Amino acid sequence: MIELLTANTPNGKKISIMLEEIKFNYKVTKINILKDEQFKPEFKKLSPFSKIPIIIDHDTKISLFESGAILIYLGEKSGKLYDKNQRTTINQWLMGQMAYVGPMLGQHHQFHHYNPGKSEFGEKRYFKISERIYQELNDRLAEAKFLAGNEYTIADIATFPWIARHEWHDIGLKKFKHLTRWYQEISLREAVKKGYDLLSKGETIPEV
Repeated sequence: MIELLTANTPNGKKISIMLEEIKFNYKVTKINILKDEQFKPEFKKLSPFSKIPIIIDHDTKISLFESGAILIYLGEKSGKLYDKNQRTTINQWLMGQMAYVGPMLGQHHQFHHYNPGKSEFGEKRYFKISERIYQELNDRLAEAKFLAGNEYTIADIATFPWIARHEWHDIGLKKFKHLTRWYQEISLREAVKKGYDLLSKGETIPEV
């Protein structure tokens, strides 16, 4: 059984979506990041950077931090969504999400959504970068059905919850034809719908 220690964020949703896709038995342990529970010593022992999510595989007694590493582990353990013959490509798009898409959109959230009016420079900078990310993803999806090629993989699972906050971004997802097609197709997956509702509160995926 997998225990998922997490909060209701895009990085947290990646893992619940993956667990639903591979049909692993799991339970969610909520970490209240608004109350700084991620900085408690017992959490920091499992996650040195005090970040969610973490999984504990109670079958193997292994714990992992960092959502990309967790997705790789679950892909290898299940034999699903991480094809051995496509891993070089999958890893590139997964690392792109981890190092670029997530952090930059996260900064856009901070300046544009949470703290508008506090830094004109920050708002303009991260809006422009986020708009470029939309275009770059759209360009990729103009030539491939999914990010790593013709098959849905952990690279898509990693990226989807960040684009699911498109209403926060105010960029206009509809303007990006191929990214919209990808987003809508993934939104219809039952495992994605269930995993997106991480805390089982009836949360639904935002429409375009």
